[in-house]
Amino acid sequence: MRFRHPDGSTVHLAYCTNVHPAEDLAGVLAQLRHYAGPVRRRLGVPRLGVGLWLSRPVADALLASPAEPVRLRAALDREGLEVVTLNGFPYRGFHNEAEAKLRVYHPDWTTPDRLDYTLDLARLLIPLLPDDVTAGSVSTLPLAWRTPWDHARAETAGRAVAWLAEELARLSETTGKTVRVGFEPEPGCVVETTAQAVEHLSGVDTRYLGLCLDTCHLAVQFEEPAAAVGRLAAAGLPIVKMQASAALRIDDPRAGRDALAAFAEPRFLHQTREQGTPGTDDLGEALDGGLPGTSPWRVHFHVPLHAAPAAPLGSTQDVLTDTLGTVLGGPVARTHHIEVETYTWQALPPDRRPSTRDELVDGIARELAWTRDRLINLGLKEEA
Repeated sequence: MRFRHPDGSTVHLAYCTNVHPAEDLAGVLAQLRHYAGPVRRRLGVPRLGVGLWLSRPVADALLASPAEPVRLRAALDREGLEVVTLNGFPYRGFHNEAEAKLRVYHPDWTTPDRLDYTLDLARLLIPLLPDDVTAGSVSTLPLAWRTPWDHARAETAGRAVAWLAEELARLSETTGKTVRVGFEPEPGCVVETTAQAVEHLSGVDTRYLGLCLDTCHLAVQFEEPAAAVGRLAAAGLPIVKMQASAALRIDDPRAGRDALAAFAEPRFLHQTREQGTPGTDDLGEALDGGLPGTSPWRVHFHVPLHAAPAAPLGSTQDVLTDTLGTVLGGPVARTHHIEVETYTWQALPPDRRPSTRDELVDGIARELAWTRDRLINLGLKEEA
């Protein structure tokens, strides 16, 4: 979906397809038919944005023949879908229980594989962009998981990031279209917060590099949206892309251990923070005594935007709303790519988990409708 900001620019709203498992091109094409197209029709809109997740094997398949990106673009067109952004954080095996948790952070920016993968995604995005769009985005991990990390690794990653910007500049010169890459701060990583983003990304070429601001991660770190966005603006670090997401929260952890335990699952890492403490790397660790439990907790578990869990649990929907207002409520849009990224639908407790394809389609459509309403309330106008 597209929206006209009061400053005259276009803001794109999409949902991220990393909610759907797909490790080959056939699986991606099936996603479009079975989910993305039906979500568009459920919303009753003429076109719907999708933030594609193309795993390394899918990217390889698309690069193997010039005909393959054309086939993907045709499939998008048939379903009334458009792509301006790709999620380049997970490399492969995102929904495989044997390959998630810490493995999602590998390969990282100390390895040639991460640089090659990101550049391949940028090259693939160019032919997928709508004809009237000249700028796309790719999100990526925040350099690496925090351990091991030392000066040598930082220097290696710095060289890779510099080369990334140079190659993106060459891509822009040869195609006339620009792809920017946003590094996504996440709890537990080298870059957890916007302050660390400013520290580690100082001096990058901001024509092509910036931040992917995930509002779940922002909330888990107890960052205040206006201060965080102001910090980025003061440093001249652009918000290439914003991921609209909500974290799990509980104000009194001691009163809701059983409710929290239902969200401790084996597939994804659920970093947990208690205000004023360093936090733990997973919810199970927190429940086993890793946190004191005397102050509110926020958990890196993306819950549906429109439907917070029942008390004593809740969500950080308020942080998402405040961030949308800070980023898009002023006279100038601070980003033009918004991606709803609730990838954990099938990891929710059984009583909240979609049991059919139609239920998942309905849930994604409701999240997008919720976000659309907030954008309209901020003064943006939906384009036909």
